[in-house]
Amino acid sequence: MRKPRRRRQPVPEVAGPPRLSIAFVLAPRFTLTAFAGFVDALRLAADEGDRSRQRSCRWAILGADDVPVVSSCGASVAPTAPLDRPDAYDAVAVVGGLLHGGQKIPAAVTGFLRAAAARGVPLIGLCTGSFVLARAGLLDGHLACVSWFHREEFEAEFPHVRVVSNQMFVIDRDRMTCAGGTSVVHLAATLIERAIGRASAVKALRIMIEDEPMPSRTLQPEAVVTERATDSVVRKAMLLIEQRLAAPATTDALCAPLGVSRRQLERRFRADVGLSPADYRQQLRLRRARWLLQHTDLDVTEVALQCGYHDASGFARAVRRTFGANPRALRRAGP
Repeated sequence: MRKPRRRRQPVPEVAGPPRLSIAFVLAPRFTLTAFAGFVDALRLAADEGDRSRQRSCRWAILGADDVPVVSSCGASVAPTAPLDRPDAYDAVAVVGGLLHGGQKIPAAVTGFLRAAAARGVPLIGLCTGSFVLARAGLLDGHLACVSWFHREEFEAEFPHVRVVSNQMFVIDRDRMTCAGGTSVVHLAATLIERAIGRASAVKALRIMIEDEPMPSRTLQPEAVVTERATDSVVRKAMLLIEQRLAAPATTDALCAPLGVSRRQLERRFRADVGLSPADYRQQLRLRRARWLLQHTDLDVTEVALQCGYHDASGFARAVRRTFGANPRALRRAGP
């Protein structure tokens, strides 16, 4: 016996034309955080307060049929609109899913994305959505951003696509890709700011307990973790050091926000990880420099600056002393 067709949920009524309209295409086993973060930023920017009416922003979840798409965590999301008319939206966002076992993207979805590209509709790859776009040939000639966690897989499958993993997201003409996680919120905020205004973008982020919109070149949290801490004050100090790695910093600058004295911080640091804060910072700077040299195409000088070195010769000496090779040789050696 045929199951009755599932009725689509009504979409909240739009009062007047929206200034930003986004269509979502969900890959099987999609990442729920990436979808929810992006769409919630739109929701919060779309209306006054937290009323959720689709006024300044409009969004739809597209599907070839009415079958809900199951996310990687098991929660399902039902389509709200058919998979057609891509030019009815300002952009189409693809939310990628789990990679192991292969992303089985329906042919209708691939055809829709190619039709959108042919009509000049910007395409967004959220999390592993960059893999979906690349497999459809829609990232050729564009720079893509993927998480450091998936970079090797991306490079192995798409050696002809330029990729970076040292920033939160990339906007390259009519293609936008991001690393996933909270980076989707800041990519959404960038689009909101462009279409509606900075006040709406900031309002959405503040409600989500985020600060102002971060620029695309904001560093991703790296794979590099040099020491594990158990002391909560030491962990907070480590995060501050990571966030301020590119800027000149002293141990004293860490103490005020943590509410401890220099002597207390140094004592707790040594007791927990066996290093002083200054030694930890130096170790992290060099480990991050090695990672950037081996996993990105950044110029050596820019790597030095991002890691807090403002003297190229001093940077080269520190790298050679620690790793036994100069920065360019370290890059050629690979990971």
